[in-house]
Amino acid sequence: MKNLIKKLPRGTILGVVSIVIALLVFIVPLVFIVLTAGKSQKEASELSFTLPSEFKYWSNFIEVISSRDGVLIRAFANSALLTVFSVAIMVVLAAMVGYVLQRRQSAINPIVNLFVMLGLIIPPAVVPTIWMLEKVHLYKTLAGLIAVHVAFGLSFCILMFRAFVSSIPRELDEAATIDGAGPIRLFFSVIFPLLRSVIITVIVVQAVTVFNDFTYALYFLPGQGNETVQLTLYDYQSQGLNRWNLLFMDVFLITIPPLIMFIFFNRKIIEGMTAGAVKG
Repeated sequence: MKNLIKKLPRGTILGVVSIVIALLVFIVPLVFIVLTAGKSQKEASELSFTLPSEFKYWSNFIEVISSRDGVLIRAFANSALLTVFSVAIMVVLAAMVGYVLQRRQSAINPIVNLFVMLGLIIPPAVVPTIWMLEKVHLYKTLAGLIAVHVAFGLSFCILMFRAFVSSIPRELDEAATIDGAGPIRLFFSVIFPLLRSVIITVIVVQAVTVFNDFTYALYFLPGQGNETVQLTLYDYQSQGLNRWNLLFMDVFLITIPPLIMFIFFNRKIIEGMTAGAVKG
């Protein structure tokens, strides 16, 4: 066995070790969540990595769904609206900005590129953002939180689209222009359909980010009836009592949508991440 390991390339060994570590980091916590979600309150409080002595998945599911007059259902609706509108705006704006930055050279391009990079580097400032949202009457509103997510996620999306646009031949632009297409028609009829793989990547990555967001929703969308799915985790924790079985059932239900997206679009995500890496 030792001789076989020595014959393997170093890259293969590192790859196997990385896969094992990834399985331990991601699979083990997921299994623990699933096991704890099916336990009774007393058994779940032990926080042990064991099978439930009595499976209570259905009763825990019903209790989580009906808690606080169905707050989880309202939270799913709020999170769905937040995710759909935030990601849609990010995709359209980032695609347009990325295309213009890549295709049209001008004196303001370095300034725009600087702001794009600053958007990745500078951390969000909570208090000034709350002050600004209050001034435009968007604080504690879904529209305000959508604007926050778009502002903080746009830089990453612009870089993704700009890299992909560099791999699209300029001859397509010239041919469309000769045929009489204006700038808007050129972009949406010719360029935008070619961005399919990177669009899927941006949609999945940003949708998971927005859907799983806890901090922005906590700071910028407080108030009764404004809950997103991540904020419902507070319902099962208090100073004197932690209902771990219901908490982990809630975590399990929240995890399902992003997990499904990654399973079905995993290959597209990789294609979009690598698109534009090699120009040709």
